[in-house]
Amino acid sequence: MPRTLSEFRFFTDGMIHHPNYQVTGYELNTPLYSDGADKLRFVYLPEGTVLMGEGGGLLKFPVGSAIIKTFAFGEGEDRRLIETRVLLHRTTGWVALPYRWNEDQTDAKLALAGARIPMTRPDGEEISYRIPNKNQCKTCHSKDGEVIPIGPKARNLPSEWLAQMVDTGHLSAVPSGSDVLPHWTDREGAETADLARAYLDVNCAHCHQPGGGASNSGLDLRWEQYDQTKLGIRKPPVAAGRGAGGHAVSIAPGDPDASILVYRMSSTEAGVAMPELGRSTNDPDGIAVVRKWIEEMPAS
Repeated sequence: MPRTLSEFRFFTDGMIHHPNYQVTGYELNTPLYSDGADKLRFVYLPEGTVLMGEGGGLLKFPVGSAIIKTFAFGEGEDRRLIETRVLLHRTTGWVALPYRWNEDQTDAKLALAGARIPMTRPDGEEISYRIPNKNQCKTCHSKDGEVIPIGPKARNLPSEWLAQMVDTGHLSAVPSGSDVLPHWTDREGAETADLARAYLDVNCAHCHQPGGGASNSGLDLRWEQYDQTKLGIRKPPVAAGRGAGGHAVSIAPGDPDASILVYRMSSTEAGVAMPELGRSTNDPDGIAVVRKWIEEMPAS
């Protein structure tokens, strides 16, 4: 486990603005919400290796590769790098490592115990930003007991980037079913249901799926799931504790205020808020899209 991010030599000058020739930046159509942080995403591939794709799911990363994601707030000279999370693909599986940036913004140090960082967002809101510890990384990245990536699914990657990766020899072929999730920054022309389902797939389905950390809830919020009960429509909770907020079903068609899903998305209270990790604030855009989706559902 390298003690500092610079030891990986992912970036030519130690800074994230100059990736080396084996590191490629990428973006997601619909990104994960993390207290409004900007994300700088990169993939490292060892010399002579390629990504493989089968359908719209996760790309297959060769052993030795890495997924690098830096969280930042602010723009230009005011931008502050907060943390970088590195997923390493070793012969024994994936390893998740969190790194915290120093005050000088010259390097990031391994933070296995995680951290809480009081900070003020660009909009002026004061938050307690959480860097997850190594075990908390596993909470979201675990499926069937193994650590896996959750972000770079082919269905959530732009066609232009996939084609470029093929052209440069970094990807075997553009997978079928890729680039189908709507682009979150250009939501005007997208269907409400597609926006809501994409948001839930990215923000919730890493736990709410078979083999995920919340599989015992019976909810399956993946993009490819169309069973209404598994999506939560008129589905009673497995355990009606305070997380249910007194509501009877996960999704009450036509009535977002009676839906457990919206109630938990709209809370920041420990034990109620969903997702449990990765945010201390609510995402107004995500909540608005899910509310609209539920409002448009036929009530009968």
